[in-house]
Amino acid sequence: MTKAERIHIEKIIKAVGKAVNRYNMIKDRETVAVALSGGKDSHVLLETLVLRKKHLPIDYTLHAVHVNITNIPYEVDREHLESFCRSLDIPFHYRELEIEHTEQEALSPCFLCSWHRRKELFRFCEEHRCGKLALGHHRDDIIETFFLNMLYQGSLSTMPPRLAVFDGKLEIIRPLALLAEDKIAEYARIRAFPPQKKECPHGGDSRREAVRKIIDGMEQLHGEARSTIFKAMTNIHGDYLP
Repeated sequence: MTKAERIHIEKIIKAVGKAVNRYNMIKDRETVAVALSGGKDSHVLLETLVLRKKHLPIDYTLHAVHVNITNIPYEVDREHLESFCRSLDIPFHYRELEIEHTEQEALSPCFLCSWHRRKELFRFCEEHRCGKLALGHHRDDIIETFFLNMLYQGSLSTMPPRLAVFDGKLEIIRPLALLAEDKIAEYARIRAFPPQKKECPHGGDSRREAVRKIIDGMEQLHGEARSTIFKAMTNIHGDYLP
């Protein structure tokens, strides 16, 4: 690893720590479930949460969880995920479930997959008394969701970095919230995290791709468009809105 690569790794870990502190995501002695999908984002999420803990005066417990839906045609390397978690000294939990075909016919496979995975993660958190569920959404995901909700739902809303659910019994946290996707991708490249063995054929989100292109166009007008859009979400002047 070169000096520049080490510096990049350190910057990413600090950015995760900044998000955790800014949004008060993790407290001393808490138990956190980390959704480990097998993609680059979840790899970076788990590793940075482990590495930053080494330099903190507080302690917290991490559990890595992968939910496999057996009748959705995608594939991850389970042995790699187990080995990766073992190298970090983090327990790895592998859950399997199947979606009923009647459900598949009625709703989109992407919605169903996401909904059932999230439901299984919630169940895991309850069983293992995890007060926090960490997801690998990053800054660009949050910005894209903001535009999707505005365009298709007429709502100014997005995925917050921290969200209480079930009357506060569980909190969803997104420690990568301050990081751009390209920074995460560079971390994954440096660490040589492997791609998924087989991508899901339903993985392409046409609406999200379209929104991403719109934001790319904005960045041609203003190179820091994504940064300023993210900042705008917390700089709301209600008196100047309808």
